[in-house]
Amino acid sequence: MSQARPPAALTIAGSDSGGAAGLQADLRTFVTCGVHGLVAVTAVTVQNTLGVHDRTDIPANIVAAQIEAVADDMGLQAAKTGMLASAEIIHAVARACDKAGIGRDAEVPFVVDPVAASMHGHPLFDEAGLSALREELLPRATVVTPNLDEVRLLTGIDVTDRDRMREAAVALRDLGPRHVLVKSGHLVEDPECVDVLYDGTTFTELPGPRFATPHTHGAGDAMASALTAGLARGMEMAEAAKFGKWFVSNAVEHSYPMGAKVGPVSAFWRLAPEPSP
Repeated sequence: MSQARPPAALTIAGSDSGGAAGLQADLRTFVTCGVHGLVAVTAVTVQNTLGVHDRTDIPANIVAAQIEAVADDMGLQAAKTGMLASAEIIHAVARACDKAGIGRDAEVPFVVDPVAASMHGHPLFDEAGLSALREELLPRATVVTPNLDEVRLLTGIDVTDRDRMREAAVALRDLGPRHVLVKSGHLVEDPECVDVLYDGTTFTELPGPRFATPHTHGAGDAMASALTAGLARGMEMAEAAKFGKWFVSNAVEHSYPMGAKVGPVSAFWRLAPEPSP
């Protein structure tokens, strides 16, 4: 007997062979949040806990075709981006999202997670890619969800405290997104992990504990994809952001070692317990 159709969300992102981040983290989060995951692969990386060793970008027309194929046939209730790899891919994603009705002023909300820096703070784009991100994707975003390294690359603001987070949120919103969610995981001097959501008028703080663990790979992906899942399920932005914060706080708390260095955050805490014998 068939079940009712769940909401669907699309991730437009790169593949992480280590399974900690990228589209693997997005899909894992979607399913544990009750959302069917759709995929447009932008790049295939060769990576593990030691770093990214190689990468092959998917042709931009194939990235766009993946978006159009699932949107036309299956439909979706929300979409997000991850690593978009190049300015050419960003151009193609922007056009495909316009065609599919995904965006700030469209029916399908668009979460732009601007993966412009690696987990070690290294830029993943050249200046052409950053310019395309600023000029083409941020104005189309329902919400943009940068970490502090990405804030610096996009705005030039070096965030050192919560006041600077608010300043950065204003600067980012001036680039066009409807909402800005500045993530504070890299603000290690703060004993709490307080993210800031800004809608152009109101700042909403999303507090959470800061856990003493080195295993945080995929935390940003998990939060953005949980927020996306919340939007796909019909939540308003503030509720979806709080849902994403709740999800990632638990994911970091239950993170685990895997490989030689930084292990992944966990989605296993949301899985149903094993049935009693």
